[in-house]
Amino acid sequence: MNVYIIGIGLIGGSMALDIKAVHPEATIYGIDTNKKHVDEAIALAVIEAEGKLETIGTADFVIVSVPVDVALVILPQVLDNIGENTIVFEVGSTKSPICEAIAKHPKRRNFIATHPIAGTEFSGPLAAVRGLYEGKTNIICEVERTAFKLQEKALDLFKAMGMRIRYMDPKSHDKHIAYVSHLSHISSFMLGKTVINKEKHEQDIFDMAGSGFESTVRLAKSSPAMWTPIFRQNKLEVVESLEEYISNLTQFKDLLINDDYDAIFEEMESVNRIKEILNGMNSKR
Repeated sequence: MNVYIIGIGLIGGSMALDIKAVHPEATIYGIDTNKKHVDEAIALAVIEAEGKLETIGTADFVIVSVPVDVALVILPQVLDNIGENTIVFEVGSTKSPICEAIAKHPKRRNFIATHPIAGTEFSGPLAAVRGLYEGKTNIICEVERTAFKLQEKALDLFKAMGMRIRYMDPKSHDKHIAYVSHLSHISSFMLGKTVINKEKHEQDIFDMAGSGFESTVRLAKSSPAMWTPIFRQNKLEVVESLEEYISNLTQFKDLLINDDYDAIFEEMESVNRIKEILNGMNSKR
């Protein structure tokens, strides 16, 4: 089995490790514009060797794991170079622009649009971890546009890696992910900004920040190079989610100004049911 991974960071590198765990015979090639990433990935045994876009014709799988703006450019080039039996999938956090970009490509049947809901705030080959995808949901869009035999080939791999499959159209995906992922990253970045602007002495942050602050601001360590294109591509959905979030924050502020602590208690108590939702999700994994 020949696997090419374009973009050898956390997501691509972790996928390489998980593929090797279930297919130890696989030869995994890495393609990355950052030569240091290629060298690190080889040294860490994440990949076997550097690959070239011109040689992916013999690939069984090509995994595109680059920032979503780069994916729009590189995906058509990848499809131009693949063989008839190659399945290509892209793993970014927006799906409508990606699906539209290759909608009329002659080899659209060789592509499957995916979004594995997995990751950490770290980046680069050093961040790659085995088992990242175990029990995680992989959202697949427009599966009907992928050749059936190639669908099966991809789905078998995803299931062997321990992922659960969910099907969704691209627009629904982008709307839902704006709330459960994109908004949480913006909240984390802006909380970090608020604290940095207010607390001028870093030692004060270090001394007073508890585990609650650390867990809430964790996503602010994520790569701006990855997230800025995501916000650009999903702008309309992200703006809508922000408007609702800002409305809730404003309402909470007004309750505080008016000393309406009974309403504050009720607000927080009603949101406590998020525990049941998250516990239900974890029990299914």
